[in-house]
Amino acid sequence: MDKELTLKLGRLRTIKTGELELMLAWRNAPGVRANMYTRHEISFAEHLAWWEKTLTRSDQQYFMYEYQGSPLGIVGFNGIDVINQNSSWAFYASPEAPRGTGSRMEYLALEHAFSGILLHKLCCEVLAFNTPVIKLHEKFGFKVEGILRDQHKMDGSFVDVYRLGMLASEWQASRNDTLKKLLHLANG
Repeated sequence: MDKELTLKLGRLRTIKTGELELMLAWRNAPGVRANMYTRHEISFAEHLAWWEKTLTRSDQQYFMYEYQGSPLGIVGFNGIDVINQNSSWAFYASPEAPRGTGSRMEYLALEHAFSGILLHKLCCEVLAFNTPVIKLHEKFGFKVEGILRDQHKMDGSFVDVYRLGMLASEWQASRNDTLKKLLHLANG
């Protein structure tokens, strides 16, 4: 990606060891935890153990999203299957991230998935009540592939989980228009 585009969209980069506490603080923020499968407040020891295990796995990749020099979020790919060329992904932003951060992160994640990892398909799961994220994914071209009814138990009740997916061909067909819209918003 060229310098001008990086300035407008940001970039995904390696997470530095010194950023693990920042990453955990964002992950433990009430607004982030409320939309995750794991909702308890994660201790630093638990986070560090997870991170050390993650670093040894070839089927996972995590990135810091940085915008104009400031770290603002995390993008992760899980279950990367190189034979079937698919993966799941998720992201979360800093509670202080400016408007538009999620859209910029999603664009960069899709670019990495289909141009970096060379996936055929990218999937994600979203808790049914998190309609803003479901709509964001649909805006980028994800299709709802199924609703897993009463799939996850939260606070004594079961909630549905939306399963969404996108094919590389769908991303290639929409990426230029998506980029134009993002750049228009960035200039707006």
